[in-house]
Amino acid sequence: MAGRSSQSRPAPPASAEARDRPLWQRQLRWRRRQLQRRLGWLWGQEGSPGQRARGLAAGVFTGCLPFFGLQIVLGVALAAAMRGNRILAAAGTWISNPLTTLPMCWLNYQIGVLLLGPGPAWPAIDDVDAQTLKLLGWSFTSRLLLGSVLLGALAALVCGVVCWRWLHSRDQQDALRRNEPHAG
Repeated sequence: MAGRSSQSRPAPPASAEARDRPLWQRQLRWRRRQLQRRLGWLWGQEGSPGQRARGLAAGVFTGCLPFFGLQIVLGVALAAAMRGNRILAAAGTWISNPLTTLPMCWLNYQIGVLLLGPGPAWPAIDDVDAQTLKLLGWSFTSRLLLGSVLLGALAALVCGVVCWRWLHSRDQQDALRRNEPHAG
């Protein structure tokens, strides 16, 4: 842990009860608070609920596309074109991550096969490289892209609507709290 700032260390427990907890529980609790604070910062970005929802939806859509390495750039550009929040767009692209990329690509391809009919077989995991994909040609690529666009559009619609509704209701609740008379 050398080289880390003192801010990244867990704060000392506030009570004797908290000090009696095992170290792993205190660290887990601290990590959870850090995650909550960072997610709070992310959700507290500027913009109306619509702008934030459009940004997230743009990121989720481009995260479903098989353009690895360009997803964040495409998501931010799409969010800018849609007047959405660019930071939430970048975060939304992480719908595809090292754990979900291969299953999502397989699902996208299967959706394409369902709509366009059978194409070349999905390559074995050991054979997935640029040369193999190039040899599979347009028949494979068209199915993958069609499935990616459709799944991305559906995921973006669902995420955008859910995000907008949640942020809108949260903003309304905050407005009600601000307008309540304070008991003095």
